[in-house]
Amino acid sequence: MINAIFYILIFIIGTLFGSFSTLAVYRIPRNEDITHKHSYCPHCNHKLLFLDMIPILSYIFLGGKCRHCKRKIRIRYLLLEILTGLIFLLFAMSLNIELMEKSKIIYLTFGILYLVGMIIIAGIDKENIKISKPILVYEIVILSAYMIYLYIVENANIYRYVIYLLAMLILFFIDTLKLKKYNVDNYKIEIIILAVIQAVFTYSYGFMITAIITLLAIAFYTAMNKTFNKSKAKDKNNTTREKIFV
Repeated sequence: MINAIFYILIFIIGTLFGSFSTLAVYRIPRNEDITHKHSYCPHCNHKLLFLDMIPILSYIFLGGKCRHCKRKIRIRYLLLEILTGLIFLLFAMSLNIELMEKSKIIYLTFGILYLVGMIIIAGIDKENIKISKPILVYEIVILSAYMIYLYIVENANIYRYVIYLLAMLILFFIDTLKLKKYNVDNYKIEIIILAVIQAVFTYSYGFMITAIITLLAIAFYTAMNKTFNKSKAKDKNNTTREKIFV
């Protein structure tokens, strides 16, 4: 019974983080504050009431519309809240946690913080084809805190984690230099940094799967980028020829 209540609580926490993630995905690319600025409707800018911000339930009771301007709320917000709740629940269940197991509770906490960052990064990437650098830094901070915990409290061997952290910092430094020099982020480097972060929390088998998916993603992105550039160049040439003949 106690475990059931615990898992229900984890699901509710997941939906809350899911609601926060939708806010972050919308605001971060627009350089808006995500912690102090009150939630508002993006259509009419009316500040939302507490009852308007209850995950899942508010969407259902409001019929998927803003209380004030009656504009439809995109269903992806509801789906992300549900999905995040399920991800948190499945993650907690996979650990088979007993409430007195301190080490698993702490790992669950770090895992939740890690998952929130990854969900936000994925959401922003989907909308803008861009890895959010502030959230990338956040993930590196979470990783560093987890390493410190393992070393001080668990007396664990953290050499593997140190190697991962150094690799991330080097890649992050290279990405920052390129940003300063060319005023553009290196999407491929940032994806590799994400893969290394995932390797810390998913261990060897998870890392192998992550590495394969990452390489495929980079190949797909590179191929799509080249195709887009060729198509753009072809359209430009055609436009130029039309102007000459006209």
